[in-house]
Amino acid sequence: MTAREEILTRVRRSTISASSSRQAEYATIPRHYEQRGGRDLVARIDLFTDRLLDYGCGVHGCAGNEIASSIGHILRERNKRRVLVTGDIPEEWLLAGFEFAQAGGLSYDALNEFEGVISRCALAIAVTGTIVLRHTPTEGVRALSLIPDYHLCCVFENQVEELVPEGIQRMSRFAGSPITTIAGPSATADIEMTRIKGVHGPRTLDVLLISDENAQEGAS
Repeated sequence: MTAREEILTRVRRSTISASSSRQAEYATIPRHYEQRGGRDLVARIDLFTDRLLDYGCGVHGCAGNEIASSIGHILRERNKRRVLVTGDIPEEWLLAGFEFAQAGGLSYDALNEFEGVISRCALAIAVTGTIVLRHTPTEGVRALSLIPDYHLCCVFENQVEELVPEGIQRMSRFAGSPITTIAGPSATADIEMTRIKGVHGPRTLDVLLISDENAQEGAS
């Protein structure tokens, strides 16, 4: 047996043996790390906000009846007028005076012609400052997290989990959907540690934290 054949045989054996016995073995693996956070909602939001600010995000808060005015204020502050929106952004969130366009079905070149994008999220994780974007026909394709230079993400406070294991458990509800995780604006550094923003995603990320759970129709 050649090395290649041996490797392929082991792969096949591993795949075939991914049965109930293997799953039972997996379930017995000790997990001594913290799996449930102890912070209340206020403390979780404070931690999440601290992480976002440390990453260079703009962080804004509002109640459920202030979403439209808050989005308008943020866009005016950023001098953004032509903005894409994902299909799950309600029309009542979008004020007159801006050019909003549905992002679905647009080519990469067309996406690049707009000044930014507004989206919602599937959930967020406070301890890492992570925002999880789920990609569906209404929630937007992955290119929306890469091409637009500006991203305004709307996050309901009750979408914020404290710890990574809690976030992963919540993500299991939509395990069949592609996701993107983001933590702050896009930034990278070369070997000389020269930091450059916007290379593979938005140069500027704003997060709107919404406190009124009653406004969260259809959110995860």
